[in-house]
Amino acid sequence: MSGENIPESAKAKHYKELLVWQRSMTLAKVAHQLVDRFPPDDKFGLTSMIRRSAVLVPSSIAKGQARHETRDFLAQLSYADGYLAELETQLLLSVDLGFCKGADVEALLKEIDELQRMLSAIVRKLGSNSPLATSHSPLPPDKKKDSL
Repeated sequence: MSGENIPESAKAKHYKELLVWQRSMTLAKVAHQLVDRFPPDDKFGLTSMIRRSAVLVPSSIAKGQARHETRDFLAQLSYADGYLAELETQLLLSVDLGFCKGADVEALLKEIDELQRMLSAIVRKLGSNSPLATSHSPLPPDKKKDSL
């Protein structure tokens, strides 16, 4: 399947059509529900950070797709992947701090892993098929030796 051109009719016309966006929206909702049980005195600490990271995942995906430029989409997908890593770290820390149990975050951590795989697949697909994915043109073969 790699290297195939995606028919125009199969491409998402709106970010809401993207499965990765839909699943990240669910992740954000579940993360918000989890932190509702955190200690009230942590309202502006880890609770706030988890909410922020969780919301920024689908937000970045939406922002990138809405710009209709492959390079912008790729950049925003990279940000979304970073927010997933932040969220994973924050969830693990919340367990270590005793704000919740490992079982409380297990499904979230599995979903983060799956979303990271989905983002990587999209990046690979877009990167292999689009000249917009690179920031520079490769040098012709005979010029490479001269430039080093």
